[in-house]
Amino acid sequence: MEEKKFYLTKEGLEKIKKEFKGLKELKLAKTKGESPRILQSEDLNPEYLAFQEDVSFLESRITELENIIKNAELITSPSKSNQNMVDLGATILVEVDGQKDEFTLVGSLEANPSIGKISNESPVGRALLGHKVGDQVLVSSPIQTIYKIKKIKYNLS
Repeated sequence: MEEKKFYLTKEGLEKIKKEFKGLKELKLAKTKGESPRILQSEDLNPEYLAFQEDVSFLESRITELENIIKNAELITSPSKSNQNMVDLGATILVEVDGQKDEFTLVGSLEANPSIGKISNESPVGRALLGHKVGDQVLVSSPIQTIYKIKKIKYNLS
């Protein structure tokens, strides 16, 4: 089975690596000292259960981040000849029902529509991929809307 690729900008990958490093340090600090005893008289110690839950959460998030880092693919600017087409990393100016909107196409881990970053896996992102300035693209999500591509630019390093 092929592993899922995680498309990330350079900044996005650095953020993931920083979280990964921080969580590994936190786990080490948590497990280095004395852990609560499993039994408190006849009952399980609630402190011990909370400690185990915390460590378990840390381990699962660390494993998840490790997988993301291992399968990360950096979003880079396409060659000059392909910068006229929508691809990951493109900032796209579109017109929808007479209104202009601008957003950047990123991988799903960095998507945040409130700051103008949409996922390549979203209905709009998927529909716009591969199109050029002047194209009118029909997007169904949940109603059908026509996006007219006005401008495409790449600001990646």
